[in-house]
Amino acid sequence: MKGAIFMHYTGTIWRPPYEASSLLLEATAGCTHHQCKFCTLYDDLPFKFKMTPLEDMESDLKEVKGQLRLLIGHKITRIFLTGANPFVLKASRLLEIAGLIHQYFPDNKTIGCFSRITDIALKTNGELVQLKNAGYDGLTIGIETGDDEALTFMNKGYASADIITQCRRLDDSGISYNFFYLTGVSGAGRGEFGAKATAAVCNQLHPQIIGASMLTIYPNSELYGEIQKGNWKEELEIEKYKELKTLVENLNIPVWFAAMGASNAIPIQGTLPEDTRKVLNVLEQIIGSVDEGELRHYRKNLRHL
Repeated sequence: MKGAIFMHYTGTIWRPPYEASSLLLEATAGCTHHQCKFCTLYDDLPFKFKMTPLEDMESDLKEVKGQLRLLIGHKITRIFLTGANPFVLKASRLLEIAGLIHQYFPDNKTIGCFSRITDIALKTNGELVQLKNAGYDGLTIGIETGDDEALTFMNKGYASADIITQCRRLDDSGISYNFFYLTGVSGAGRGEFGAKATAAVCNQLHPQIIGASMLTIYPNSELYGEIQKGNWKEELEIEKYKELKTLVENLNIPVWFAAMGASNAIPIQGTLPEDTRKVLNVLEQIIGSVDEGELRHYRKNLRHL
């Protein structure tokens, strides 16, 4: 097909909404952890995790470079490495990838990817600085919550104290980062507590973006089984918006807050603290006027995320 770009992508490709204009380059497939009770994102893969061969990555870079010759004046300035957590790769491998990127796209400024908190812990301070100098910046980290009880129950593999420790190391190295907050992950009756605990963590750090996704539970998740056993109860949809309101009320850092993905029935965004009142007004309007049944209908009919 004329003009088509054929690249090595494995399974469903996930990216944050704010990486829409980035070149997506597969570096890994699957997740090294793959134990979070709520997650089904990589269930379509016949394996847990694999690294994409460097020769495949180079082939993809060549493919894009060849196609871009047809687009006069278009330059690649940001590349997002796909996979659940490419930052788990050894620093030497990540530096090799950066070298390939700069070989084919010397104008590229930054390289982003998903990272787990535990992936950062695997790097020395010196390696983090090397990665920053090679272009790694704007990592996306699914912290989910600062609620330790929820982190433990959901098998995240770290505690809120680890979020603070590892992200301070990113701050020290100069690598910027964004957080994903999972609205509803603390369960029924605990959402506002979880929001306050999360704000307490975030207020000690410097995320550029806090992206909020709403928990959607699918029958093939381990969490669905916990619900059937009576071990966990989901929040009402309106509770989730009250939780978001509590989070925004308790954040006191400059940050772009964005509940923009498909899991959010009503998109909300704003730069805090300038837009705090505006965001709270929207949330209060939703809480006071939107029917629980409408929101639940949206959640139940949401195709797999």
